[in-house]
Amino acid sequence: MSKLTPRATDYSQWYNEIVQESWLAENSAVRWSMVIKPYGFAIWENIRDVLDKMFKNTGHVNAYFPLLIPKSFFSKEASHVEWFAKECAIVTHYRLMNDPNGKWVIVDPEAKLEEELIIRPTSETIIWNSYKNWIHSYRDLPLLINQRANVMRWEMRTRMFLRTSEFLRQEWHTAHATAKEADEEARKMLDVYNDFATNFMAIDPILGVKPEHEKFAGAVETYTFEPIMQDGKALQAGTSHNLGQNFAKAFDVKFTNDKNEAEYVYATSRWVSTRLIWGLIMAHSDDWWLILPPALAPLHVVIVPIFKTSEELQQIKEYIQPLIERFESTKLDFKSKYFNDTIPLKRKIDEDTNKSAGRKFNEYELKGVPIRITVGAKDISSGTVEVFKRELGEKEHIKIEEVDLHIDQYIYKAQNNLFKKNKSFRETHTFLVDTYDEFKDRIEQGFVMAHRDGTTETAERIKAETAGTIRCIPFDQEDEAGSCVFTGKPSSKRVLFAKAY
Repeated sequence: MSKLTPRATDYSQWYNEIVQESWLAENSAVRWSMVIKPYGFAIWENIRDVLDKMFKNTGHVNAYFPLLIPKSFFSKEASHVEWFAKECAIVTHYRLMNDPNGKWVIVDPEAKLEEELIIRPTSETIIWNSYKNWIHSYRDLPLLINQRANVMRWEMRTRMFLRTSEFLRQEWHTAHATAKEADEEARKMLDVYNDFATNFMAIDPILGVKPEHEKFAGAVETYTFEPIMQDGKALQAGTSHNLGQNFAKAFDVKFTNDKNEAEYVYATSRWVSTRLIWGLIMAHSDDWWLILPPALAPLHVVIVPIFKTSEELQQIKEYIQPLIERFESTKLDFKSKYFNDTIPLKRKIDEDTNKSAGRKFNEYELKGVPIRITVGAKDISSGTVEVFKRELGEKEHIKIEEVDLHIDQYIYKAQNNLFKKNKSFRETHTFLVDTYDEFKDRIEQGFVMAHRDGTTETAERIKAETAGTIRCIPFDQEDEAGSCVFTGKPSSKRVLFAKAY
């Protein structure tokens, strides 16, 4: 097995090598965008499909809204336009024309749009413009809509999957009759995210509410889930927003309530994106390539026959055929609070004669395939196969009639092991501090729970001096009298600080 640049030597290079060598993605000809390769996209499809079932189980349905948004829509919600102004890509013309040399390179000045269009950085404005036509009565509520979309934000400092100008995401936009219902929806769907994170991504995030200065543009409250990566930094993996009536007022979306009175609708929105693939890599992989939780792996089992002739290959295929038949009916049960389905065991037999066995081993190890089965003439004579387990880095010979049961048990064990490792790492790298000197020391090592005085000014000064930011005010954090680690002013609750991506 080829080894990567060690994480301890160069974390950034380690990550880049995993993405490239595992065939997840590559840089695009468009400078700040990426090409997601088939194996990377297969991971995203698994993320997308599990979440889709979770959201349909909670009453949501899918729709699609335009990529291009009239610029005037953004001006209707002041904080919204301020938040996204520097990241917007704008379409101004719709036609090219020939230059004197006959090349189609010049924008036709006569083909200027009457109103410039913004390429979607987020969808609240275009969606709420439609909701105005859809919502009239309390009988039309709640409205629970999800869309799968690509998003454009003009990023200057990019890294594949973490932050690129164009990325993929699922975004949910809901409308409600009361403030209470909207807040319950925002919190409930954060719970869905937590269910997905723990049971499918095998990570143990901290859930909480963002401080005032970190809320999403136009939000009353922003809820977040923040897992820890192996370098001690936090990843804002997903957010859920209670938008109150801000967007309803901006787009004049009213409904007649059960008292026959007109009032503005209450809104929520939330999303997760291809950034989750970054989280999977950074949370689980090691210096020997990619490790994927089986619940989201594109391939669970690869069988590599060792043969020299077509006759030997045929003998191996006949030998393993009963096992293949058992695999075909194997369903993996990763059921959780919001997911009540099964996942078929994904398997492959690699008969490629253009690759050596060693090259195949290396390929599937670097792609993080949980299980590799190797079968040769000696295995047939002994009635066994060799099973390599990626998460443990171990191999053993198992009787062929016991392989499917053994593998089924190992898949759940690997999933649980990855979760336990991440949970243990978070617990041992979360520190309670009471002084600024302690804070500056521990913020380099992981999560820090500390008192703060509640002002944006203090948060910004701490960020400038240490790169530590307030990730959230954890839901389970109890009131506790203390003093701000920076100003010494009174504080009633600790908040979560960390360096973050």
